[in-house]
Amino acid sequence: MDYGICNLSIVPLRLEPTDVSEMVSQVLLGEHFKVLEIRNKWSKIRLSFDSYEGWIDNKQFLLIPEEDYKKLDSSPLFLSNDLINFAEDQKHLLSHVMIGSHLPFYKHNSFSIGQDIFSIEGDIFDGKKNKENIVTTALQFLNTPYLWGGKSPLGIDCSGLTQLVYKLNGYPLKRDAKDQAKQGDVLSFIEESEPGDLAFFDNEEGNIIHVGIMMADNYIIHAHGKVRIDRLDHLGIYNVDTKRHTHKLRVIKKII
Repeated sequence: MDYGICNLSIVPLRLEPTDVSEMVSQVLLGEHFKVLEIRNKWSKIRLSFDSYEGWIDNKQFLLIPEEDYKKLDSSPLFLSNDLINFAEDQKHLLSHVMIGSHLPFYKHNSFSIGQDIFSIEGDIFDGKKNKENIVTTALQFLNTPYLWGGKSPLGIDCSGLTQLVYKLNGYPLKRDAKDQAKQGDVLSFIEESEPGDLAFFDNEEGNIIHVGIMMADNYIIHAHGKVRIDRLDHLGIYNVDTKRHTHKLRVIKKII
């Protein structure tokens, strides 16, 4: 078994080992993973944080020893908590750091990836749980363009938004909406929900295809075209711009 870490700001994770394949997710700086299969140009990986699998370009990650992988798995999780920041290495070269990026072996405003040591300033999340801050965190992403497989302020999908927001408040979620829907406890009525709960939506076949974060007074923040705020009623999401329902409500769950 080989092990790796992302040493670039944001890297596409693809369904198949080719540049034209669907981007199913992204790998942020500092995220570590198991390398399940290595080919000439591509490797299949399984992320440590959520066990999500996909193919990554061999030029866009760094192999690390098993010992480092295990240390990272057992170390406290430090995340960049600024929408977009910069890290500087010993050669004074700058790297973009997206919100939610991992800062491996973080200590005293520095972190390391392989042999490189980076300095970073700004807001750092130290892993403490904070349910009350979920909606506030989500509001930072307002107007972020929708991007299938995205999980950054440059482009994000519905479950990328919920996973990242929960992660930045100390709670792990799976990557896809259908898997997030298997977590937590079902609420019987919208009126039972609290800000920060998750609402899930299905299609005509009954498959979960969308997720959003509940706000106060039956509002919801979700990624649909962009990260936006709409109304939620017993039928589903009511788009405040088009004056029509866009998603059919399946279930509301209290994850925390």
